[in-house]
Amino acid sequence: MGQAPLQPPRGTRDFYPDDLRVRAWLFAQFREVARRFGFEEVDAPIVEHAELFIRKAGEEIVDQLYHFTLHDRHLALRGEMTPSVARMAIARAGALRFPVRWFMIGQNWRYERTTRGRRREHYQWNVEILGEPGVGAEAELIAAVFTLFDALGLAPGDVRMRVNSRALLEETLREGPLARRPDAFAPLCVIVDKLAKIGAAAVIEQLCDPAGAVALHPAEAKAVVEGLAARSLEEVARRHRPDSCALADLHRLFELLDAYGFADRVVFDASVVRGLAYYTGIVFEAFDAEGKLRALCGGGRYDGLLETLGGPRLPAAGFGLGDETTLELLAEKGLRPALPRGLDDLVLPLTEAERPAAIRVASRLRAAGRSVELVLGASRPKRALADADRAGAARVVLIGPDELARGVMKIRDLRSREEWEEPLP
Repeated sequence: MGQAPLQPPRGTRDFYPDDLRVRAWLFAQFREVARRFGFEEVDAPIVEHAELFIRKAGEEIVDQLYHFTLHDRHLALRGEMTPSVARMAIARAGALRFPVRWFMIGQNWRYERTTRGRRREHYQWNVEILGEPGVGAEAELIAAVFTLFDALGLAPGDVRMRVNSRALLEETLREGPLARRPDAFAPLCVIVDKLAKIGAAAVIEQLCDPAGAVALHPAEAKAVVEGLAARSLEEVARRHRPDSCALADLHRLFELLDAYGFADRVVFDASVVRGLAYYTGIVFEAFDAEGKLRALCGGGRYDGLLETLGGPRLPAAGFGLGDETTLELLAEKGLRPALPRGLDDLVLPLTEAERPAAIRVASRLRAAGRSVELVLGASRPKRALADADRAGAARVVLIGPDELARGVMKIRDLRSREEWEEPLP
């Protein structure tokens, strides 16, 4: 049997202590913003029923699932968290008081091509509002995103949010090429979501594919792509009925974001449709303003998802924000923190004769809530002091033969460099 590989599988990560400290710090920021917005934390299994994620609109995520059959059960590693949240809401629908405000921090798996900020395994902050039909839900979610970026130290101009409405696009297409084929709308959105990745010509080609789920005429496909170039509500308003509910929702969203103080960071972009079939209304994506990274965050309204999973029809909106792209942006801006170990005390017995006394000291300090490393084995004082300094320890407690004989311990404050003695416990 050959030697086991020393690197983790491609697209996954090991988290050493310094990495995990940064991850824990970021997750703490997620939780604090969620707390300030009144969201409650939930969690779900990382292994789910595969049917929860499998839809028929041609989404990439379906082909990217890590799935397997075990004891006649078709299971999958969680590719996204929104279906899990929807399943949980369905299971308790009769007991929940809506709207509910939930968030989850979880690991997700997609077998996709790895690039900067994109791995096959990643963590995500998902924030969901279930049971609220008004656009105030989307405004609250977008405000939470910007509140997080502000809390992380990013400048107001570092991140921009692009907003659109699938309902607005659907209004146009249901009156035109999809009037008799409403089922083609979801796969159409999956295709046009690739516009930035594959270009307009390739999108038109896929929309016109006679064997595909959309199969538009070339002129229709070209008109769809041209419509995605709109970058203002005024431009869109000229193409839609004055009584358009979707257009009214977008205007109301910008009014509410202005009240939050974030409207100047949000732009309308008709090309944002999101690549998941279940979105039904307003959709949004956050990007770094310089355009160096992939999307930092994406979400929107998904009023029909619970119903497709066998539950009641329930209005819902949410977003997912990835850990790695966020940390990449912080590194770009010089804001990724270098977090010390955070050790309070290092207790050093100079010989084994002083170890019982050192154990009693360490135990008392730990009982008082301090973080304490008891030096194991032989260590020279000079090296122990250097190790303690490197670990970010606040103090070193030294017990040698002389201190033991006098019933004291020597304490050095590594910040002030002061030394003093205290009686042994």
